[in-house]
Amino acid sequence: MTTHATGPLAGLTWLKRGINLGRHNARAVFGAAAILMMVATLPSLLQLAVLSILKPDPNGAMAVAAGAQLLSIVLLSPFMGGFLRLIDDTEHARPASAGDVFKPFRHGGDAGRLIGFGLLMTLYYVIIGVALITVFGDGLLEWLTKVMTLQQAGNGRIDPSQVPEAPEGLGSLLGLGSILFLFLAGVYSIGFGQVALGGRPVRLAMADGVVGTAKNLLPILLLAVVLVLASIPVGLVLAVVFGIVGLIGGVIHPTLGAALILPLYLALMVVMYVVMFGVMYYLWRDVCRPADAQDGRSPPAPPTNHHQIEL
Repeated sequence: MTTHATGPLAGLTWLKRGINLGRHNARAVFGAAAILMMVATLPSLLQLAVLSILKPDPNGAMAVAAGAQLLSIVLLSPFMGGFLRLIDDTEHARPASAGDVFKPFRHGGDAGRLIGFGLLMTLYYVIIGVALITVFGDGLLEWLTKVMTLQQAGNGRIDPSQVPEAPEGLGSLLGLGSILFLFLAGVYSIGFGQVALGGRPVRLAMADGVVGTAKNLLPILLLAVVLVLASIPVGLVLAVVFGIVGLIGGVIHPTLGAALILPLYLALMVVMYVVMFGVMYYLWRDVCRPADAQDGRSPPAPPTNHHQIEL
């Protein structure tokens, strides 16, 4: 299986298709996105509970955060693979329901390879992050420790006047880190799709992700620019809508205002999950789908006989 280069405007097509995702089976797609969203909150809730009970120092808090991230990868990777397969089923008019996101956990569901890819990508994130901090982040860890100490002392609030001056290399670190993050996001989207939908072993899927992203840097970059620019007006509109709803509800009772905003916020998050995974799916499909899929036939189904992580 080879990767393909797409046109410079392909990213806009992925976004458009992601926004339109669910038109074939809205109940399955949005229901599965809601399940995925709820599962995604569990590690964060557990992290908050541990922090509130143990009240660790900054180093302990970072260890708890690392443990929560590891749990998130192990827990979410199979759900994400199940969601991508559900999307593929709806796009090919195959029967699908929201409960299909649990399928990777069943016997022969390939959860091990999905988790393996997530863990391998996380290892690369850590290696690249350590390398960047080593080169550009002199004094960054000490600065973060001081900021976290101030945050704990202020019960989550920080007086801006007390925040120490940021290290000199922070700007270079953020700039280069953003570029690498964008590249790794493409690698993850393509590679994870190859594991979940293309039936590729983890190491080959990783290679496909790197090569496929390198071939499609321009459309991925354009997509990122469009998303950043679009987030400004969309964010302002949403802020106004939430503000009006909260104000109207608050006139009756402050609790009512919060009660009205919460379902709107949850609905927005579900929509964002659908669009995000829709973009991920269409990116993978355009870059990696085999030649026979160009004729409208489905790509090869992922293997179902792997019980261990295949590297």
